[in-house]
Amino acid sequence: MKFPRRQFLRLSVGAAALPIVSRVAAAQAYPSRPVRIIIGFPPGSAADTGTRIISQWLTERLGQQVIVESKPGASTNISIQSAIASPPDGYTLVYVSSSTAINATLFESLPFDYLRDLAPVAGFVTGDMVLDVHPSFAATNVAQLIALAKANPGKINMASFGTGTSSHLAGELFKSMTGVNMLHVALPRLPASAHRSDERSSASHVRYFDGLASSYSIGRVSCAGGDGQNPI
Repeated sequence: MKFPRRQFLRLSVGAAALPIVSRVAAAQAYPSRPVRIIIGFPPGSAADTGTRIISQWLTERLGQQVIVESKPGASTNISIQSAIASPPDGYTLVYVSSSTAINATLFESLPFDYLRDLAPVAGFVTGDMVLDVHPSFAATNVAQLIALAKANPGKINMASFGTGTSSHLAGELFKSMTGVNMLHVALPRLPASAHRSDERSSASHVRYFDGLASSYSIGRVSCAGGDGQNPI
């Protein structure tokens, strides 16, 4: 099945959290060859899983393969720059997350301009951040954590999946709202299945992460709180 390019872009609502496509100059039968979706997160991450589900749906619907290409690093800047450097023919989509949008304000200079170089296609998903702690940690809820952090300023590590990412800013907001002083530690973003109750987790003390449901269900981490519509 072939669609005009604009109709395809409307159908690709599930391509990413905020899918973006390089600007295309001329209308044509679309797609006539494989399309790729670049994501700035590693295989097995929530972004990777969601994008692969949608890519399979698009592949079956459009009759052309939709390929997911992982280019993690630099708070998703690598994936964005790779997409912008691709030919502006509509065959490259890129997954844009909140971290990507944050970069526009945190980085003094970037080799691209989101509004100028990319065109938004559609929104895909919203998610909540979760505050978790190691099972051996003294605090098991937010009130206990705040009290412990105030009694031990600068001695509790707060991990995120990268400097400048949404998890980092969520942690900084928590610190600002509660008046506590915790030390930020940036850890690589890993799939939920890779989180273990090992020395890395125990050294982190507290984490603002997402997509860790499997870790909670088997007791690898303890959930202290959440920031979504239904806080834990």
